[in-house]
This record gives sequence, structure tokens and C-alpha cells, in this order.
Amino acid sequence: MVKQVPHGGTLVDQMVKSDEEKEAAIAKATVELQATERQLCDMELIMNGGFSPLTGFMEEADYQSVVDNVALPDGTIMGLPVVFDTDDEDLQPGTTILLKQGDLPIATVELTDKYTPNKPYECLKCYGTSEIEHPGALMVATERGKYYMGGKVTGLNFPVREFPCKTPAEVRASLPDDKDVVAFQCRNPVHRAHYELFTRALDDPLVGEGGIVLVHPTCGPTQADDIPGTVRYKTYEVLKEETANPRVEWQYLPYSMHMAGPREAIQHMIIRKNFGCTHFIIGRDMAGSKSSVTGEDYYGAYEAQDFAKELSEKLGVTPVPSLNLVYTEQEGYTTADYAEEKGLTSLKLSGTKFRKMLRGGEDIPEWFAFKSVVSVLRENA
Repeated sequence: MVKQVPHGGTLVDQMVKSDEEKEAAIAKATVELQATERQLCDMELIMNGGFSPLTGFMEEADYQSVVDNVALPDGTIMGLPVVFDTDDEDLQPGTTILLKQGDLPIATVELTDKYTPNKPYECLKCYGTSEIEHPGALMVATERGKYYMGGKVTGLNFPVREFPCKTPAEVRASLPDDKDVVAFQCRNPVHRAHYELFTRALDDPLVGEGGIVLVHPTCGPTQADDIPGTVRYKTYEVLKEETANPRVEWQYLPYSMHMAGPREAIQHMIIRKNFGCTHFIIGRDMAGSKSSVTGEDYYGAYEAQDFAKELSEKLGVTPVPSLNLVYTEQEGYTTADYAEEKGLTSLKLSGTKFRKMLRGGEDIPEWFAFKSVVSVLRENA
């Protein structure tokens, strides 16, 4: 057994165990629906226990409690609501629906209630703003249906993806049982600074001797201008091969980003706790976003770190602050404070400039990006 206990004490497993059970579950359903990409991610994490202790989509009381108090009614911390949304006026509690991905049956949901959320209020509490210039608020306002419905999920098949997503139980089985496991969340290709950041996190005094890093990128829907998940997956695979670091484990997470800053940092910590992690790296402006109109940041650089520290004891996950690293001509990667103190020359390359160089076929400096990653990004441009 790994060191970390699942959130709520028990790792949820909502998957049927036999073909007979699968057929019986499908037979109960009277309505068939195609699941959206975001619903597929949410269902998978309910089914495999990534959202433990949830066993289904949130009913109104659970939803309201999470929106208001960052916790379920029993006090169990939960960062963001997990809801089934619909515009269907005829869909009623008491109905069992079958959700599919194309022809593949994924899960049934036994609907138990239906409610009309106050979406501006939900966004204000969860994202800190109800402006649709925020990508999360825009998603709630324009992608999600008018109604939310709660109900128990029964898992039939995991969604088919171009990247393998192991269950929390499978990942836990691959982790050491006596070492700290530090999770690193990302939704972009891993460049040199990221790699330095998560490998150096193992030297943090908060992390026990011999700890390992679980690099656990999200591969579901994210911001509109982010690199597609399938391309990101390819960059991670080549980097795993290139670095071959025995203290770094790579796994993939079917999660859709909300860009909810502090609230999302908590959600990420809960998920990684269920995957067996004891520690979680909180970056500057973690899961942050900018206004699509003004370009202003919605969250302060350390808001997510502060919120994570505040809730870490209740959560049972230790936040590890990420180092603010810069590349210097004289000493390679150092902390920004050290570089300033020693008067070192820092080199910088913005994401915009990097993408321009990538498109133009220019040489990308190796201090900024790994050659293998650059090759994949060029092939899939």
C-alpha cells in the first residue's frame, strides 16, 4: 500500500465487474445520450475513483455546499462542483440514462434530482468572477446546459483515448509504499525550466529522502488556444524516453481544465491524493487565467499557494511551492533571487517568441526546450 490514503478514506470504484452486470445496467436505461468531452472526463474520474469520495454527479445540496464552502455537506473538502448538465426539459429524476462515446456505452446515471443553478453566483464563488472574459465562466455560461442533475454513476467502459489513462488503483500499485510522492500538474509541453522545477522539488525539506515525482499532465479539454492533448501526450512520451529518470514517474489524467486558480489547485490536490501522492507542487498563478478582453490576470501569483497551505492539513496533502527559476549564462538554472544577488545574466524567451521561432523553423536554444519535444511540436504544427 502507498503511504497516502484516498480522499474520504476509501478509493471509489464504480466499474461493473462482469458482462452480466454490464448488460443489467444497460437494460435499466431508458434514454441514450452522447457525452461531451468534458462529461467523459468527469465520468471517468467518478468511475475510477479519481474524484473519491464522489460516486456520482452532485445533487443540489452537494453542489451548493461545494460552491459556498469548498466542501461537501459532511465537511470533506472539494474544490469545484462535478455536475451533469443538460438542456433537456423532459429529462426527469427517476430516469436512468446511458451515456455513450460514439457507439461505446460508457456509463449509466440514475438521475435523482434536477435543479437550475445560479450560474453567475457559481462562477463568482468558484472562479472569483462571473465575467465571461474568464474561460471557466465562459464554459459554464455557453457550454453547459441550463439544468444540472445529480445521480449515481455506474461505469461500463472507460472512454477510448489516444493516450493511456491508468486508474488511481493502477497508479498506486506502481508507486513505492514507503516514499513521498510529489505530484506535478501541467497542461503544456514540459520545457527545461519545468523539468528543473519538478526534479529540484525532491530536494525540498518538506519532501522525505528518496521521494519520487509523479508527472501527471491533464490531457482533456482546456483553454481554446492550448496545444491539443494528443500532441502534448506525444511530447511527454519522447521526453520520458530522453530523460529516463528513475525518480520520475509519468502518468496521464483525463481531466478537463477550468482555469479556476486557487479552487482548481485544491481540486488537483484531491485528485492526486487519490492517485497516491503525498505532496503537490503549486506553481505561481497555478491554473490561472487572463481576461480575454484586457489580458489582466484573474488571480494573484501566490493566491493558489496560500489557499493550498490554508487547507493542506484538512486535505492531508503537503503543498510544495515551486521555485522561481531563471536560466543564467554563468551558472545555468538558478533561482531568480540567487541570480539577482550574484549579478548573473538571465536569458529569457517568451512563449510567444518560442511559438514564432517554432513556426519559422528557427533553432530553439536547448536551455529552453528539449530537442525531442521541439521535434514533436514541429511535426504536429
